Amino acid sequence: MRRCCQAAGLPCLFKGVGMAGARPPRFLLVFDFDETIVDENSDDSVVRGRALPERLRQSPREGSYNEHMQRVLAFLGEQGVRAGDFRAVYENIPLSPGMAELFQFLSKHHELFEVILISDANTFGIEAKLRAAGARSLFRKIFSNPASFDRRGFLTLGPYHSHKCLQCPANMCKRKILTEYLAERAQEEVEFQRVFYVGDGANDFCPSGTLTAADVAFPRKGYPMHRLIQEMQEKQPGAFQAAVVPWESAAEVARYLQELLRRKC
Repeated sequence: MRRCCQAAGLPCLFKGVGMAGARPPRFLLVFDFDETIVDENSDDSVVRGRALPERLRQSPREGSYNEHMQRVLAFLGEQGVRAGDFRAVYENIPLSPGMAELFQFLSKHHELFEVILISDANTFGIEAKLRAAGARSLFRKIFSNPASFDRRGFLTLGPYHSHKCLQCPANMCKRKILTEYLAERAQEEVEFQRVFYVGDGANDFCPSGTLTAADVAFPRKGYPMHRLIQEMQEKQPGAFQAAVVPWESAAEVARYLQELLRRKC
């Protein structure tokens, strides 16, 4: 049941919290990584200050960014960039404003929120940053492009999966990942009362379209996800079902969720 219990005419599920045998409600909170958890695009961070050849400075064709980054990482490997260098870069990418406060809130209320991350970055960089920020334990699952070091010490990158979505790059459709995750958890008898999605990019707009009227989309204010939602709301009123709460600081997300818990629904 992913809707407000009171709106559905049912007793609020929070009433049993803390009582023997009671099971607290479960909310799913989905995060993007680049320019959401961190305040930069991590792919830009790893090449900052490094001279790339002309062939790698050119914008990749639409839908092939993952392949472009494979070539960039191979070039960096040839230039002697190794695991410790990459790790230091990722660890030092700044968190977005208010993100530390949101993490603190989630740590305090970890029994109520299941947290996952869906990102078109890479697993190595995400893991390095979350561990440096002391936030890795908050996340039940991380879905991102696989990245590891080969025998040469080069950081190699692969696509996450294949899909048939025409809106998304060939290597990742976040809608497919989210839909499959919800189905998997449902099979495990975990039904979320509400889903919250925190993102910024155009590739976050696709999965946010699966959200229901009980759910909340948190687009970063002024970024592509926010603009695409606004365009849909103008052109197709009512087509985007979820509540929309834009944010400049992730502390605004924390305050929204805190108020939700205060209302106990």
